[in-house]
Amino acid sequence: MNLFIFPLHSLAQKLGNTLLIQLLNLRNRHFFFCDLILFSITPLLALTLRLDDALTLNTYILELVIATILFSVVKLTLLCSFSFYSRYWRYASIEDLIHITMLFLFAVIIQEFLFYVLHTILHFSIEKLPKSLPLIDGLLSLALIGGLRFSVRAVEITSHKQTVLNSQERVLIVGAGSAGVSLVQEMQINPQLGFYPVAFIDDDPQKLNVNIRGIPVLGDRNYITDVVKYQQIHKVIIAMPSVAGQVIREIVDICKANGIQTSTLPGIHEILNGPVRIDSIRDVRIEDLLRREPVQTDIEVVAQFIEGKKVLITGAGGSIGSELCRQICQCRPAEIMLLGHGENSVFNIQQELEKIVEAMKENGEAQKYTPYISSLIADIRFEERLNHVFEQFQPHVIFHAAAHKHVPLMELNSPEAITNNVIGTKNLLEMALRYDVLHFVMISTDKAVNPTNVMGASKRVAEMLVLQAARQSGKPYVAVRFGNVLGSRGSVVPTFKKQIAAGGPVRVTHPDICRYFMTIPEAVQLVLQAAVLGRSGEVLMMNMGKPVKIVDLAKELIRLSGYEVNKDIEIIFTGLRPGEKLFEELFIEGEEYERTQHEKLLIVKNSSRTVPKNLDFVVESLHRAAYKNDTNSIIFLLEQLIPEYKPKNLTSEINNLESNKNLSNYLSKKLSLK
Repeated sequence: MNLFIFPLHSLAQKLGNTLLIQLLNLRNRHFFFCDLILFSITPLLALTLRLDDALTLNTYILELVIATILFSVVKLTLLCSFSFYSRYWRYASIEDLIHITMLFLFAVIIQEFLFYVLHTILHFSIEKLPKSLPLIDGLLSLALIGGLRFSVRAVEITSHKQTVLNSQERVLIVGAGSAGVSLVQEMQINPQLGFYPVAFIDDDPQKLNVNIRGIPVLGDRNYITDVVKYQQIHKVIIAMPSVAGQVIREIVDICKANGIQTSTLPGIHEILNGPVRIDSIRDVRIEDLLRREPVQTDIEVVAQFIEGKKVLITGAGGSIGSELCRQICQCRPAEIMLLGHGENSVFNIQQELEKIVEAMKENGEAQKYTPYISSLIADIRFEERLNHVFEQFQPHVIFHAAAHKHVPLMELNSPEAITNNVIGTKNLLEMALRYDVLHFVMISTDKAVNPTNVMGASKRVAEMLVLQAARQSGKPYVAVRFGNVLGSRGSVVPTFKKQIAAGGPVRVTHPDICRYFMTIPEAVQLVLQAAVLGRSGEVLMMNMGKPVKIVDLAKELIRLSGYEVNKDIEIIFTGLRPGEKLFEELFIEGEEYERTQHEKLLIVKNSSRTVPKNLDFVVESLHRAAYKNDTNSIIFLLEQLIPEYKPKNLTSEINNLESNKNLSNYLSKKLSLK
């Protein structure tokens, strides 16, 4: 098998290296003596070639000695006269080759002339020698002398390649598909990047024992251990962007058992808008281990929808907002408006988008439209500021990703949840109606389904506001629900990583707590698809697949970090936090679901039809309660607006207000609630 020939190849390399080093140490004085020896034998070689089997040395010995002396004097005189022995041959170039050729062509002409004079005019005793001897001697001299010089250059190149090779990581590529082949191609074109592809591993039996770009496919994933051992692999790179997370886990486990470093290409959702490159390689993340089968997205339809439009993205500096910016930028909008409250995060995504636009220009991708990027520092809670923004920029499409999303914090700071998630959305929708915005897409959450916390309830109210605006305008204003996003700011994965980096323990609220997860790029692609498919006044929901136990997530992260669970890093359970569910609900009994043209997007029909008649009145009451920091009134009002809202800590809050003899009468008088 191919992988067992490595030791013999290594021995041959060591023997060859000794000879190469000696050749590189040659100097011009050494070359002079080498030339002298070669010039003394080239006439004999020339005569042998000319006469073939008819050569009898005794017949030509005197003439041959005379010709050898004559030719050597001519060639050495010419070479010395033209500074041939002052050149540094380790860096010989095509100009040097031309120079050598011209010198020996000149030498042949002189030798032919002298040979003719001695032979024909002076009748010197060399008439036995063939008249073609000077030409053959000159050609042989050119081949031998030039070959000797350029062998030094060849050795220098080989030595440099060997040095580079020795400094490179020997890489095994798992996946001989288009992504893996593109990766190998870039490694071969750019050896300075530090990767030397040794072999492929691929589960396709038709690729076994074939060579792709000179790299052999040595077997399926079961051969990884043998290949790593016999081919002295330093690193394994998983180049399968579309494979499921289960396969990634198996490969990572094999590599971990062999103590080999493992990296991967991102999932197909992350590299959708760009080519596979060396700088795409990264460490294996939890997103890779939880990766599902790739979601098919109609990129062309999304691009046609976005192209040439002015797009406003709220929360542009956040995890979802910034990824929306990246993917929308690739669709060539006329303008991208980055609206956010945090100046640093908005600045960062602005800088990133400007680089993307420059790359598009260089690659000729920005044909019809070159996206113009506008950065707007604004708080959606301030209506006057929003009015100025809309009056100045007049967007065609809005992606509303700005929101407070941290459940326990919003439970403790409910006025902020109301002013940002509810009133901010209301302000944005009023501007959209006033300035005739064509499309409006709000990012919602699975926590809006049967909410048990203020954050989920506030997002459900925001959905209702979107549905109401859709009815008023008749335009495709929609809300899109999805679950937790891996790697987003404030999510569980970054929190666990910090705890692991600190040496533990990793804190999980409950051993049975489950959540739905998707990657940021995957979520954003479905949001963009929802923008295309959504009709007027719909709540769309992403099919998130199967929920994941948070404790299993914690265990995988600990293992990925190179530790053992409950040996190096301990997992402890802290109990559910305020407003937190044990299980999030996507599908609930009694709700109607309708499929869209996309298999991963569903219409939540009951929720889409629910717009309370007193919505504006209660929202205004919520606004006043939030302004007064009246948490209890906020909870009461949310219950009136959302019958399915069941705050988990309501009992304790009511007990804290026992001094109020009649809570309902108190709230009714205070807020004039009917």
